[in-house]
Amino acid sequence: MEAQAQGLLESEPLQERDEDAVASADFSSMLSEEEKEELRAELVQLEDEITTLRQVLSAKERHLVEIKQKLGMNLMNELKQNFSKSWHDMQTTTAYKKTHETLSHAGQKATAAFSNVGTAISKKFGDMRNSPTFKSFEERVETTVTSLKTKVGGANQSGGSFEEVLNSTAHASSQSTLGGPRQAEEELQC
Repeated sequence: MEAQAQGLLESEPLQERDEDAVASADFSSMLSEEEKEELRAELVQLEDEITTLRQVLSAKERHLVEIKQKLGMNLMNELKQNFSKSWHDMQTTTAYKKTHETLSHAGQKATAAFSNVGTAISKKFGDMRNSPTFKSFEERVETTVTSLKTKVGGANQSGGSFEEVLNSTAHASSQSTLGGPRQAEEELQC
């Protein structure tokens, strides 16, 4: 008897072969003829109800489509309305509000940081331009440009500002390249 109880209390799940055995079992031999007839009648009744419900559902769906057509509603309008409602619902969530506030705050901080970096860079360039090293470099460039102007044929001996010197150097170099490399070399050797 213990072996029989052990078999009933197995904790292993049903295997595929067990499911096949249950599906192929003939329960009709356990039922009386009266029970079989009652079940057959119930089966017919359920099938009829299902058919009726399908017909009612189909009629309701057709009626729904007709009403929507009369109201001018189509699939695109419905999608737009659903999207608008979903977007509104999402915007009203606390998670969205917190994220929006956080990103807005981060954007403001980033803008301030970029502004500070720009100001710092401008200040550094100003400091660098006023430094003795840059002044020395500027004087050397002016001297070089002046000597190039003299050799290339420029009559203007004034030093001018750094920007003027760079412009005149660019102008002088473009004139010398127009005459060709050989002419520029001959003028520099003079």
